Amino acid sequence: MTVNEVMEKMIVASYGSFHDINHFLKVWAYARNIGMGEKLDEETQKTLEMSAIVHDISCPSLREKYGNADGKKQEEVSSPMIREFFADTDVKKSVVDRIDYMIAHHHTYTGVDGIDLQILLEADFLVNAQEMNIKKDAIEEMMKNVFKTETGIRYLKELFLI
Repeated sequence: MTVNEVMEKMIVASYGSFHDINHFLKVWAYARNIGMGEKLDEETQKTLEMSAIVHDISCPSLREKYGNADGKKQEEVSSPMIREFFADTDVKKSVVDRIDYMIAHHHTYTGVDGIDLQILLEADFLVNAQEMNIKKDAIEEMMKNVFKTETGIRYLKELFLI
């Protein structure tokens, strides 16, 4: 399954929610470019990009059930959805396992165990900071305590003029 095929499948799975589609497209674009800037190997880059596309797969059902899509709740409930999304595809089990793990930790900023997850966290924060109008002092705190990649830090500084 190519990144493009994952993208098309996720657009269909989003049932016309422009908010959800635009969000994952932005996260994917930042993740893709940060990964390229950090010179990831081809398999890690592809896993990162697929993860970025599906990272909020549980949001529609959480909003329907609870009225919001709390980040910690996303981490708790996404695994079966990820498994179903990639069922009957040619994506290797080890890659699906990694995507599942990354989605189950994409709002946890401690214990980050790989550059792919680090980049996903950074890309999602870049988009969330803009979409949620996060205050500059909170952005600076994230830069100091969470951001690790040179490319992600550069984007954060340029986007938010810090």
